[in-house]
Amino acid sequence: MTETTPNSKGLALWLWRSYLRRHIWLLLVALAFMAIEGGMYGAISYMMKPMFDQIFIGGRGDLLTWVGLAILGIFCLRAVASGVQKVLITRLGEVTAAEIRQDLVTHLMTLEGQFHQTHSPGHLMQRIQGDVGSVNKVWSTLITGMGRDVIALVSLAAVAFGIDWRWTLVAMVGVPVMVVPVVALQRFVRRHARVSRDIAAGLSVRLNEIFHGIVPIKLNRLEAYQAKRYRKLTRKRIKLEIKTTMGQAMIPGLVDVMAGIGFFGVLLYGGREIIEGTKTVGDFMAFFTALGLTFEPLRRLGAISGVWQVAASAIERLRELLETRPALKSPANPKPVPQGAPEIVLDDVHLAYGEAPVLRGASLVAEAGKTTALVGASGAGKSTVFNLITRLVDVDSGRVTIGGTDVREMDVTALRGLFSVVSQEALLFDETLRDNIVLDRADVSEEALKAALDAAHVSDFLPRLANGIDSPAGPRGSNLSGGQRQRVAIARAVLRDTPILLLDEATSALDTASEALVQEALDRLAEGRTTLVIAHRLSTVRNADKIVVMDNGRVVEEGTHDSLMAVNGTYAKLNQLQGGE
Repeated sequence: MTETTPNSKGLALWLWRSYLRRHIWLLLVALAFMAIEGGMYGAISYMMKPMFDQIFIGGRGDLLTWVGLAILGIFCLRAVASGVQKVLITRLGEVTAAEIRQDLVTHLMTLEGQFHQTHSPGHLMQRIQGDVGSVNKVWSTLITGMGRDVIALVSLAAVAFGIDWRWTLVAMVGVPVMVVPVVALQRFVRRHARVSRDIAAGLSVRLNEIFHGIVPIKLNRLEAYQAKRYRKLTRKRIKLEIKTTMGQAMIPGLVDVMAGIGFFGVLLYGGREIIEGTKTVGDFMAFFTALGLTFEPLRRLGAISGVWQVAASAIERLRELLETRPALKSPANPKPVPQGAPEIVLDDVHLAYGEAPVLRGASLVAEAGKTTALVGASGAGKSTVFNLITRLVDVDSGRVTIGGTDVREMDVTALRGLFSVVSQEALLFDETLRDNIVLDRADVSEEALKAALDAAHVSDFLPRLANGIDSPAGPRGSNLSGGQRQRVAIARAVLRDTPILLLDEATSALDTASEALVQEALDRLAEGRTTLVIAHRLSTVRNADKIVVMDNGRVVEEGTHDSLMAVNGTYAKLNQLQGGE
């Protein structure tokens, strides 16, 4: 992750190289129409000279129609160019914002679990939605400023210099007045905008926690407490947004002061030349029209610096995320994954999360095609074993091998293709049951799907659903009971047909009837696969081929149920605590 804060030039260059350059032709066409619109400002001011000198003062009535048509044509061309460039810039903004969001979502899913443990979902959602939205807003302002307003100023300056270069220099006398204040205001805006974005992320975190924990909040009567926390953050953000807006507003305000000073100077200096007859009224009107039309582009360009500082704070955060490299990577020349049900071995594995050791020299063997159960108290390291063999984390020392190959020597995607996982909290998406089971696979036949539904006993409850397999699962599977969710997850695992099966407390939260059905489906699924089971209820793993007992990050016992009971050690004590025989 980038440690230093990039300057504005570096951020703009990164944005150009990463995204805008992909749409160079769309941008060039939009800039061309902006240039036409901006050039019309100079044309309008230039037409003031013949209108006053030749028609109003010179009495050339024959030119009235032609000058009027020229002015009408200028306004019509400006209207068409304005409409076209706005549509093109809107498309550019929406497309690039979508690309940034897509890249962020894709990239964040490549980062390891530790990153997601330290960055809450609400925080990341705010980065993807809020920060990208802030960047999107800058397109129309920044690019339009470069394309239309800069050209407008150039064309107006050309008219002004053409009439009298000295008047133009007098008009610019106020420019030095605003340099230092503008620089200070830019820093003020950027600093407060970044803090405001951080608080916005905090608000998203609060909302995520509220909506995911609405039941515990209600049961513990925490509505007022949560509302108070949210209100406190909201008030902080309001104050920061007001300060940021104040800083942004003061920049175009300084432009007004500069323009006022220049206007006053030209009026004093040029007015005398008009009175003395050395300059015509047409010269004066063309120059003052150019000067007057300069105000609005100048104000917009002044505001751009404030808008850019707000966007820059968001771009910094987005760039930090996109440049965060995953700690767990596939090797340059990965070894092939094993075929068939492989043996899984942990050899003297040590692992710590930060300063807290989790595994302290753990060694175990899960034999090929057999069921190995991991039991032990909470915090013994059972779930960490799953994380290691699926390479969600890497060992600090020791080795984890599957089929004799170190997991660090395999392609990460190919490695994870070896596993089917059924856990206590079955992950279901807010889609149909069919979508949750098939998971976007196009090669699943109806016969294979029906076999998976039958094997997992999903077919038993489908007739009770309004649309059968095409019924919505609801948010996190809320339309289904716990047992039904588990059976859907098992059907998904059956359809994956992988050589390794990981079961993490898959039946612990079920009633007796549901547990019997789910356990039967799991037993059928485990046949011919290397299966690892995490269980707290020892009754569910009594028939495992091997039971591995873990305590404080070490393997302390292993064997069958009967052999471990005969030893009368840790397993026997756990069994006794649970009322077992």
